[in-house]
Amino acid sequence: MVTTAETYHVPVLLDESIDGLGLKPGGVYVDVTFGGGGHSREILRRLGGKGHLYSFDQDADAESNIVASPNFTFVRSNFRYLKNWMRYYGVEQIDGLLADLGVSSHHFDDETRGFSFRFEAPLDMRMNKRAGQTAADILNKTDESRLADILFLYGELKQARRMAAAIVKAREQKPFATTQDLLGAVGSLIPREREKKDAAKLFQALRIEVNQEMTALRDMLTAATELLRPGGRLSVITYHSLEDRIVKNVMRSGNAEGKVEKDFFGRTETPFDTVGKVIQPTAEEQQRNPRSRSAKLRIAEKRPEQA
Repeated sequence: MVTTAETYHVPVLLDESIDGLGLKPGGVYVDVTFGGGGHSREILRRLGGKGHLYSFDQDADAESNIVASPNFTFVRSNFRYLKNWMRYYGVEQIDGLLADLGVSSHHFDDETRGFSFRFEAPLDMRMNKRAGQTAADILNKTDESRLADILFLYGELKQARRMAAAIVKAREQKPFATTQDLLGAVGSLIPREREKKDAAKLFQALRIEVNQEMTALRDMLTAATELLRPGGRLSVITYHSLEDRIVKNVMRSGNAEGKVEKDFFGRTETPFDTVGKVIQPTAEEQQRNPRSRSAKLRIAEKRPEQA
């Protein structure tokens, strides 16, 4: 499948998310979700040949969109290793970090990767095709109780337990290999009026488990919190309640669990101040790019270090 930077992924909340970084000439910035490079290109344009941008993507397909600039470094890695890579490049502090946590349109539209229920394809779903379990591995090897938990926690599917039982029963007859195998096993449990919505949730749940997305997000935000210099900013776009809750908790309390610590005077101890309110795409952007509809942008600024 041939893609260009323009078709790979349409950047969501482009101006709003980059405005939120409060870019400083000569600053060091990180885009942990390079994808089609839309956000990265705009950051570099606004930096105007000053400072440096490090952009992460674990998918080899994203390398075709690399930006030719002396102010740009592409890091082919999962963003959970942010701290290690910044140490490798000798970067002790950064001025801002942007994350667009949505799955690239490229992945949903690639008929060979198994990310979408729209195509018959191998049940892969790995962002990094070089490592880890595939969706088929998880469906064929995970015990019923854990499968139910995955579908309920990551897909918020009401029929999670019945779906897990149906999956275990089906794999006794034949191992799962394609997207149609999965839909055939659980199709009778999905009401016709919610067919597309529940199928999308099912595939979302498996994708999150395959790529360990929630663990990677927690690790990245912990590293970002340490790396940001005082006054540095986080600008994060989320697409579903699970990741949004983690981002909101980190920005409000400094940890993914949302555990609030207070000092002697009863003041909340958090490394961040939230900047403005949650931003969502305008009606015009949603119409232009339907995949932006569920997007939420949160921005936070690192507090000055206490004396």
